[in-house]
Amino acid sequence: MSRKDDYEKKAEELLAPIVASRGFELVDVEYVKEAGTWYLRGYIDKPGGITVNDCEDVSRAFSDRLDACDFIEDSYIMEISSPGLDRPLKKEKDFARSMGKLLEIRTYRPVEKQKEFYGILTAYDDNSVTIQEEDGQKRSFDRKEIALIRLAVIF
Repeated sequence: MSRKDDYEKKAEELLAPIVASRGFELVDVEYVKEAGTWYLRGYIDKPGGITVNDCEDVSRAFSDRLDACDFIEDSYIMEISSPGLDRPLKKEKDFARSMGKLLEIRTYRPVEKQKEFYGILTAYDDNSVTIQEEDGQKRSFDRKEIALIRLAVIF
């Protein structure tokens, strides 16, 4: 397990009970380096959406737990936020919640000369995702070929 994976796993173990105690859902935890700075981010959600006050409350409690455990060697910025409308689908519960909804899928390599697809999620499993495109055609993707999969946001 990489250091990044280890940090994310430990942070999730600390954050999950804090989030659950407030009746929220822990969507994801990530430890990433952006422009030379490390960020530890926790994404939380609840029916009706997360507020700034929700994020602040969880952030304070999580910060105290992080300080007590002090397992991250690097200096970093910790953030708690809503995952947003365009959050990627990562976990089984994300796919289950998105059944019958319009998705955007981006592939690593072109498929029939394109890398971006839109369609209604009709099926998924550990290895593949199937959508029904606007023309009624069903298209399946191997999960290893998918660079990004998320709910489509249409304006």
